[in-house]
Amino acid sequence: MFDIDGIYSSQNDRRWAVNRLAADINGGIRQKRVSPLVIFEDGTVYHDRYIKEVLPAALKSGHNTFGADWTFQQDGVKPHIHAKSQEWCEKHFPCFIDKDHWPPSSPDLNPLYYCIWDELAHQVNWDAVTSKTTLINEVKRAVRKVSLDVVFESCSSWTNRLYRLPQFKGNYLR
Repeated sequence: MFDIDGIYSSQNDRRWAVNRLAADINGGIRQKRVSPLVIFEDGTVYHDRYIKEVLPAALKSGHNTFGADWTFQQDGVKPHIHAKSQEWCEKHFPCFIDKDHWPPSSPDLNPLYYCIWDELAHQVNWDAVTSKTTLINEVKRAVRKVSLDVVFESCSSWTNRLYRLPQFKGNYLR
C-alpha cells in the first residue's frame, strides 16, 4: 500500500458488489451527510443553551456520520470553554479534546476554519440574501450542497495534522 502521507485511510478502500446491500454487508461505504444547522432565532447562546440545544445535535450527527470512533473539538468561545460544557462533552463524546489541550488560535488544525466554512460560503447565493430570513434559508440550502468529499477530505487532513503535532513538538509547520 502506498500513501503520500504514510497514513492508512480506510476511506480509500473500495469494495466490488452487485448492489448496495451486498456492499454494506461487506463493509462498503455508506452515504454520509453534513451535520444539521442549529439556528437560534432569538436570544444569546450561553453555556446552558449550548449544552441543551447544540451539543446533543453535534453528538447525534457525529455518531450518524462517523460511527463510534471520532473526536469532538471546539474553539475557545465562552459557551464552549465553560466548565459545564466541558464536563458534558467529556461525558458524552467518544473522544473529546478539552480546552486545556487544544492549541489556542489554531485555525489550521480545525477543518471548519480552513475548509468547510469556505465551501459553505461558496455555496451561498449572496445576491439572494436580503434579510435574516433569506440568510437562514440560503445557509440551509447551501449546507445541503456542501460536497461530502470536501467534508471527508478536511476531516482526513485534520487527522493527519493532529497526528503530526506531537512528532514535531508543536512545530508542525516546518
